[in-house]
Amino acid sequence: MVVEDLELTILMPCLNEAETLQLCIKKANQYLKENSVNGEVLIADNGSTDGSQHIATKEGARVIDVPIKGYGAAIIHGINSARGKYIIMGDSDDSYDFLKLNPYVDKLRDGFDLVMGNRFLGGIEKGAMPFLHKYLGNPVLSFIGRLFFKINIRDFHCGLRGFNKKSIKALNLQTTGMEFASEMVVKAALFKLKIGEVPTILSQDGRTRPPHLRTWRDGWRHLRFLLLFSPAWLFFYPGILTFVVGLLGVITLSMVSISIGDITLDIHTLLYSSFATIMGFQAILFYLLSRTFAINFNLTPESDVFNKLWNYFSLEIGLICGFVALMIGLGFSIYSILEWKKASFGFLDPVKQMRFTIPAVTIMILGIQLIFFSFFLSILGIKSVFVKTNSEQVFD
Repeated sequence: MVVEDLELTILMPCLNEAETLQLCIKKANQYLKENSVNGEVLIADNGSTDGSQHIATKEGARVIDVPIKGYGAAIIHGINSARGKYIIMGDSDDSYDFLKLNPYVDKLRDGFDLVMGNRFLGGIEKGAMPFLHKYLGNPVLSFIGRLFFKINIRDFHCGLRGFNKKSIKALNLQTTGMEFASEMVVKAALFKLKIGEVPTILSQDGRTRPPHLRTWRDGWRHLRFLLLFSPAWLFFYPGILTFVVGLLGVITLSMVSISIGDITLDIHTLLYSSFATIMGFQAILFYLLSRTFAINFNLTPESDVFNKLWNYFSLEIGLICGFVALMIGLGFSIYSILEWKKASFGFLDPVKQMRFTIPAVTIMILGIQLIFFSFFLSILGIKSVFVKTNSEQVFD
């Protein structure tokens, strides 16, 4: 068979799966034969010590050794070595039926770049998924993924999925652990790939040993990835809310105190409002920096909004605005010092004086933050000539 004529690679990551690997390969080969699909079965072995490699070779599968540990590392190396135009990846623990791949192949042939399985639609056999995974982990993480990235996928972590090899390689996937499952979906959505979903049955796996998945560790790694790839939810939305609330507090309490029943909000609340303003402003700047970094290094696609923003913003404009804010804060501070001088540098009414001092310090800090931000942003704007293209960076 000519390698270039292969349509499908059925890819299975493997780490000590001797109990179930033979059956999975038999089903995959049977599927290819019964449906006249030109394809191969590829085992990405992650250092098995139970003879899985020998079993796979005996059953006619092609085996590659993956030196880097981790689920994501095995899949990435498998993608890089696959000979098929399309790839269907699935666990080699017999929890997915490799005889029932037609829904995936049909959608891939129809032009979908990524086809996800949905175990909640297809059915989860009793004992196939732990209680926490079924009712907490998967639903919550999938909801967060839909909320953050506007992806109409109900099951982010289904282990059986198909994709166009060329499209997925272009995403520059990098995570080596279980969070790879989230990275593939998130980046496919960010880069506007065509994503579909098909019902998939999850069966109880055939192993006698515990699974490699660790509930809390791997759950946190998925959540961490979703947060890191959504700086808007991590930085911008909390930051803009904190900044607006804090700024309103600073403006109001710098002029008058506020009484709500028996509660009086005065200079102490003003101080905390200043803190909220500073932290909110810093979070917004972090959002701008992280988005710029992600775009410049091809982690996320370019944004028309950001392109327009940077057309009007420059280092010089940032420095001028920061310097003006710094001067305004110094002006308030000088006024406070002059008031102190009038009292022969003696006692001053702290309530009255702090209404000037706290806003003055707040404005100066915001100005300094803006100056530092402008310099850092300019550094990020210098694209290194050593940064490779997406495909060269990870898949060489």
